[in-house]
Amino acid sequence: MNASADSPVAHLTPERWADANRALIRKGLAEFIHERLLDPQELGDSRYRVLSDDRRTEYRFTADRFALDHWQVYPESISRHRGSEQLPLDALQFITELRGSLGLSDEILPVYLEEISSTLAGTAFKATKPRVGSAELARAGFQAIETGMTEGHPCFVANNGRLGFGVDEYRAYAPEAARPIHLVWLAAHRDRTTFTAGKDIAYDSFIRAELGDATVDGFAAALAERGLDLADYLLMPVHPWQWWNKMAVTFAAEVAQQRLVYLGEGDDAYLAQQSIRTFFNTTDPAKHYVKTALSVLNMGFMRGLSAAYMEATPAINDWLAGLIEADPVLQAARFSIIRERAAVGYRHLEYEAATDRYSPYRKMLAALWRESPVPSLAEGERLATMASLLHVDHAGASFTGALIKESGLAPTEWLRRYLDAYLLPVLHCFYAYDLVYMPHGENVILVLDERGAVSRAIFKDIAEEICVMDPAAVLPPAVERIRAEVPEDMKLLSVFTDVFDCFLRFLGATLAAEGVVGEDDFWRTVAECVRGYQDSRPELADRFAQYDMFTETFALSALNRLQLRNNKQMVDLADPSAALQLVGDLVNPIARFA
Repeated sequence: MNASADSPVAHLTPERWADANRALIRKGLAEFIHERLLDPQELGDSRYRVLSDDRRTEYRFTADRFALDHWQVYPESISRHRGSEQLPLDALQFITELRGSLGLSDEILPVYLEEISSTLAGTAFKATKPRVGSAELARAGFQAIETGMTEGHPCFVANNGRLGFGVDEYRAYAPEAARPIHLVWLAAHRDRTTFTAGKDIAYDSFIRAELGDATVDGFAAALAERGLDLADYLLMPVHPWQWWNKMAVTFAAEVAQQRLVYLGEGDDAYLAQQSIRTFFNTTDPAKHYVKTALSVLNMGFMRGLSAAYMEATPAINDWLAGLIEADPVLQAARFSIIRERAAVGYRHLEYEAATDRYSPYRKMLAALWRESPVPSLAEGERLATMASLLHVDHAGASFTGALIKESGLAPTEWLRRYLDAYLLPVLHCFYAYDLVYMPHGENVILVLDERGAVSRAIFKDIAEEICVMDPAAVLPPAVERIRAEVPEDMKLLSVFTDVFDCFLRFLGATLAAEGVVGEDDFWRTVAECVRGYQDSRPELADRFAQYDMFTETFALSALNRLQLRNNKQMVDLADPSAALQLVGDLVNPIARFA
C-alpha cells in the first residue's frame, strides 16, 4: 500500500529514492575523486570507472574535467556492475563498498551512513516541491530563493545530516520545508546568564524592540503569577526543537528550580535559513535574525552555540564594522557586514564542571541577534544568498545563467561586477589586515540591482569564522580571541580553498558546461579582478609578492576528509589550520593569466 499524500513519509517513494541515490553517488564520485580518495581509471571517450575496495564492483560513468581538477560527472551515465551483472545504484552500499578508500573507521561509518540516509531523504522531500525554474527563481524574493536551494554545501557529500530531527521535525524546521516557525522564549536567571551587546544597545530597550511591549509585559505577568520577578531574569529565544528535546529534559533541574522558566512562543513568525539554526523574521523583515543553539549533528559539527563563545561576539562585530567603515577600498566596493548585535548565553555549571570546552553540553543554550540586510536596500535593490549562484534547476538551467541573461550584460561583465563585489573585499582584508573570513555561499548575501546584476556583497556569520593572522596586530581585549597562529605558507590557502576551490570551481564549471561563460574567459576574468585590485594598491606590492595569488599551484585542502575522519568535530575553530587535510596540489587556474 502506498503512503497517502499527507503521510509524513509520502516523499519516500521508490522513484524519488532512486533519483536521490543517483544524485548523491554522482556527487560522491565527483568530490571523492577531487579529494583523491578515489582513483578513477580511464576507459576512453570521457568514460571512467572506479573499483570498490575488494575490486569486485565497479562504477562506470562519463565526466568532463575542468580547472582545479573539478569532475563534472553526468548522473544519467552512472552504472554499477559486478561481473556480468548490472546492479541498482545504492548510496549506502556505495559508501560501504568504498569505506577503506574513504578511510571510514568502525566508529564513524554507521554515523556517516545515517547522515547519508538523512541527506537522501532530504533530496527526496525537495523533489515533492513545485518545480521552479531558475529563470523564475532569479526574479523571486529573498526568502523564496533561500528556501528554494536544493544542493546544500557544494563540497560535502553528506551535507544534510541533521541527526536528531524526526521526520515530523524535519518537515517543521528544515529550511526547504519553508514552514513558519515561532521561537520559544525562556526566562533565564541572571546568576547563570550573560547578555552582551554592541555599542549603544541596552538590554531592556533591545528586547522590547524585538518582542514588543505587550509580549514583554505579558511575560512579566506570567512570572509574577509564579511569584517571580522579571528583573531577576533575562529573556532568551530558543529553537522549539531545542526546548522539547534538550531544555525540558537535559536541563530539567534548571527548570525544576526555576532558573529557567518556560514562557511560551513569541508572536513573530520566522523562516529557517540554509544554516538551519538561523531565522529570518518574516513578520517584520527589518527586525534582527535570531541564531539559536541546536543540538543536532549536521555536516561535521553539533550545531550548538557556546555561552562562553557568545560573550565576545558583539564586540568582534563592532570592531570589524569600524575597520570596514574606515577603509576607503572597502567603502568604494560598498562592502558591508550585518553585525551580530547582541548575544545571550546560559551556563549550566554542573555540565561545565564535568566537560571540556569541546563538549556539546556546553553549547545547548545560547542565542544571538544579527542585523537584517533589508533596511539597507535602496530603491530597486533585492537580495539573494550567494549559494544561489551554484543552483541548477530540474532542467539543468543555472540560476547564475538566468541572472546574466536578465541583466542584459555580457557574461564576463556580469561576472566582473560580481567578483569586484565579492572577491575584491576578501583580497583587501587579507592583504591589508591579515584578516580572513569563511566566505562560502551561505555566509554571503548578494545585493542585486533591478536587472539582476550584483551591486554589492554583505558578509554574515562573522564572529565564529573570522581570523586575524598577524601576531603583531593591535586588537581590543574583547576581540583577542580571533587572533590565530597560522604558518606563513598556509595563510593564503584560506583564500584559495574557501573562494577558489570551494566556490568558484563549481561556478566556473557550471557556466562552462551550460555554455554561458567559457572556462578560459571565466578564470581570465577572475585574474583581471585580482590584477585590477593589486594595481590599485601599489603600497602593498611587497605583500602581493610574499603571498602570490598567481602562484603556479596551491595545496588541496580536502573537506570531506575532515568529516570522514571526525563527523562530530571536524575542526577546532580556535586553531583551524591544525586540522586541515592537505592532499597534494592543485594547478592555480589564474597563474597563466599573470
